[in-house]
Amino acid sequence: MQRRWAPVWLLCGAFVLALVRELQHGEGGEGVAVSVTIAVGGLFGALGMWTWRGRPRTARSTHRQVADAAEALAMLVHQQWEQEAMLRQLFSPAPLPVLWWDAALPDACDHRRLIGDPVSCRADAPEDLAVAFRRLPHRRLVVLGPAGSGKTTFAVLLTLALLRDRAPGAPVPVLLSLASFDPARHSAHDWLARQIADGYPALGDVRSYGTTAVEDLLAARRVIPVLDGLDELPPPSQPGVLAALNAAFPAHAPLVLTCRTSAYARAVAGASVLTAAAVIEPAPLDAVDALASLRLAAPPGPAQRRWDLLARHVADHPEGPAAQALQRPLLTALARTVYADAGGDPAELADVGRFPTANAVEQHLLDALVPSLLERARHSSGSSRSGRSVHSTGSALRHLACLAHGLSRQGTHDLAWWQLHQWVPLLGRTWSRAAVWSLVAALAALSGYALHHVAGPRPQLDSPAFVRVTCGVALALFAMQCLAARTVTRGGVRPRPLRTAALTALVGALTNALCQVVLRRMFTHVGTVETVQHNLKHLTVYGLGIFLVLLASGPPAPPRVPSRGSFTLLHWWERLPRALATVAGTAVLIGTALHLYVLIGIWPSDPWTHRTAVSALAVWATGIAAGALCGAVLGAVRSVRTSASRLDVTTPAESMRADRAITLVGAAAAALLFHLPDDVALAMSLATGHGPSPPVSDIVLFALSDLLPVGMVLALTAFAWPHYSAARLILAAQGRLPLRLQTFLSEAHRLGILRQVGSVYQFRHASLQHRLAASAHVPPQRDRRGDSRTAVRSALCSGAGPPGERHERPQEE
Repeated sequence: MQRRWAPVWLLCGAFVLALVRELQHGEGGEGVAVSVTIAVGGLFGALGMWTWRGRPRTARSTHRQVADAAEALAMLVHQQWEQEAMLRQLFSPAPLPVLWWDAALPDACDHRRLIGDPVSCRADAPEDLAVAFRRLPHRRLVVLGPAGSGKTTFAVLLTLALLRDRAPGAPVPVLLSLASFDPARHSAHDWLARQIADGYPALGDVRSYGTTAVEDLLAARRVIPVLDGLDELPPPSQPGVLAALNAAFPAHAPLVLTCRTSAYARAVAGASVLTAAAVIEPAPLDAVDALASLRLAAPPGPAQRRWDLLARHVADHPEGPAAQALQRPLLTALARTVYADAGGDPAELADVGRFPTANAVEQHLLDALVPSLLERARHSSGSSRSGRSVHSTGSALRHLACLAHGLSRQGTHDLAWWQLHQWVPLLGRTWSRAAVWSLVAALAALSGYALHHVAGPRPQLDSPAFVRVTCGVALALFAMQCLAARTVTRGGVRPRPLRTAALTALVGALTNALCQVVLRRMFTHVGTVETVQHNLKHLTVYGLGIFLVLLASGPPAPPRVPSRGSFTLLHWWERLPRALATVAGTAVLIGTALHLYVLIGIWPSDPWTHRTAVSALAVWATGIAAGALCGAVLGAVRSVRTSASRLDVTTPAESMRADRAITLVGAAAAALLFHLPDDVALAMSLATGHGPSPPVSDIVLFALSDLLPVGMVLALTAFAWPHYSAARLILAAQGRLPLRLQTFLSEAHRLGILRQVGSVYQFRHASLQHRLAASAHVPPQRDRRGDSRTAVRSALCSGAGPPGERHERPQEE
């Protein structure tokens, strides 16, 4: 923490040295010195009162609340993955008959005495998966296999099977992607707790489940982590992840892990096996069984008979490319989508000239997948909707290729909307991003200055004053963003919001004050005493306004996770005591700061000769009233950010919508919070007859040129949605992504091109992502009934998808 405060002390020292230098050439040094001491000491003292106070004590969840949380979590997980399994067509009409048995990797398995008898189960009998898992002595399982072998499908089927016949009080399986886990930043227990809390925010209902429900569920081993995709992490971190899992989940803790066989072997060589875990892998899928499943997926009649020619070819050439391809569950599923669902002719797979290898069959199926899904959507939507075209097959493929390429460049499979700014170099780097938002603030100040000139020039708002305001705002925002980015990324979480807010506010206030000192002396010939007093006023009130904004919004840097919350009155009485405490604390803080502000910054010359002019009690009371209003705003913002609906499951659209709503509320609150201290102090000075009395129009115009760039822009930079929106507009202008990106992604998910894991999207298969990323455009497929380029015309916006799926209204961005 001391190193974090170093920039503050350096800026304080620079500010004091600048004042001392000015005092050496000015008059009234003793009075100004006293003012310096009071202003800086008052600001540090007020912020310190908030910064160094202890953390509030919170009671732990009761046993009943933990039990209720477990039942709620089980219901939410079951609903989530039942719907996702329907979209992925895992039960259309039945899972593929893949046999899973003990892996032939003796060095990757623990002692037989610990893992029990050999495991054998079939994916097309989900109840067998649950029985086989419960028979394991320690209920710990590692699912291996090559790419496209059905590991994720196994994890989904096992999760649903365990939930279907789960007894009350039994552990709850929770399927999570490992892609975001970094053992260097946080422990496995902390990461898992945060993933569950973020993915199922309904558990944040303090009234129903208490404050520690998720932590207590993990501590009591009432959650079965089903962790998918160890191989999706960078290879150097995979042994560390395995070691972290062993440390956080000992041998008696249930656990399921999926990984590619080669990646797991390397991770075990660098760390150790997953203690007491059985290790299974799939047997090659029999081509005859695969064709039987494909026939079953097609409706009776001609559509089913189209598979006969391919079946005869596979029977005559059991080692041919088509037979080898159908032994992989991924390619069998792709063949079902391309031919059984979309009505193509599977007999073309028997053409050895076109497809000499199994890899050629795979590339063909991957290339045909998206056009086939779009073709199916066009037929499902009907001719009445075909005229609503905004996406052709070519544009959809181009946008999907750009998405795949962006994910590959980021080294991830998770499409997290709040990380889209990292795809744009201008917004991905701290310095350039800070410069962009500082420029936005400067342009907002320019707009306010233009309004001022439209209304008519005023001597109180001349060009030098505008230059000082604009430069001070831009430099302060730039410094605060750079500092906040460093603070937010340290350790992977936002450390102690009060301390971070105090640190950032002091840096911003001191940067602005130094800029004002330099520019005021450059553009004006004001005396030293007036210059110092003017900047002491800014140091006190400007810093206080920034501090209040940061308390409401957070550090001005892209957050690692989006904000969540809702507008609800549910259990409002439970949140009322904390809100009242916020109001009281803010009232005392602002009352003290404004009292010092009036004594130092309002009265001209020596402020100490005017102490008796205004009753100190009246000044204090006015400051308390203003502080109560600020506290009410802060309490309202906190209430929105900590509220959650009772049965809320995070989805990408809901996550973006919640963050957007909180962003707008936070920006509006920031506008009020930032300017309220200065407005109240000015009102007190005008009411008591001390200080200058500028026209009301000047006050309003100056507020527009100062309030918007500082309050609102400072708040906007603290949320994910503004950064996402800026990146989306840039990428859309470049033609890389559609302007209505969330609508595009939602439709792609319903069509089965993407899959949803919590609040992120992934491509349906990693192989599809790699194939799309390898080329800027995948040539659309043609069939005998016409050009598939004209087969879509709004397929992605038609809302069509697999039968029985639940349709949602596309979310506006």
